[in-house]
Amino acid sequence: MEEIINKVATSTLEVFDLEDYYPKGVRAQIDISQWLLEGFLLKEKEFREQLKNHDWTQYQNQFVAIDCSTDAIVPAWASILVTIQVAPYAKKIVDGTIEDLEASLYEELLAKIDYSVYANKAVIIKGCSKKPVPMRAYLIVAHNLQGFARSIMYGEACSAVPLYKAKK
Repeated sequence: MEEIINKVATSTLEVFDLEDYYPKGVRAQIDISQWLLEGFLLKEKEFREQLKNHDWTQYQNQFVAIDCSTDAIVPAWASILVTIQVAPYAKKIVDGTIEDLEASLYEELLAKIDYSVYANKAVIIKGCSKKPVPMRAYLIVAHNLQGFARSIMYGEACSAVPLYKAKK
């Protein structure tokens, strides 16, 4: 009987796991519609008064996304005013959803990585994650690795999908 060899365990594949770079911290979504009349109409005086009375300290050291969940047409200054109110407390503020916030956090982190350590190596971008890794993060990593890696795959070592192979 022939010995079974675990090729995955003995592989020279480098695994790039985006979960390893997941920014720790609390995420919060601020929905501007909560301060609009019936969720749709911005009345400036009332809007400013509600912002003034809001407890902004609850966002202390949090990553914050500012958005409007209704189809209200909100002037740009409204989001800017909310930003100014939360800025003394928040770690980071983005315009958009929690997903936009996650993407922005990853963009900052992934820009600081030295991808040259993957030069001429076979790299697999780990696909399954328990944390909310945005698609944009996968795209950034693939783009940045392409300048260095010999090959790029996606998924798990046992069932990877080939994405790129450098020309010889």
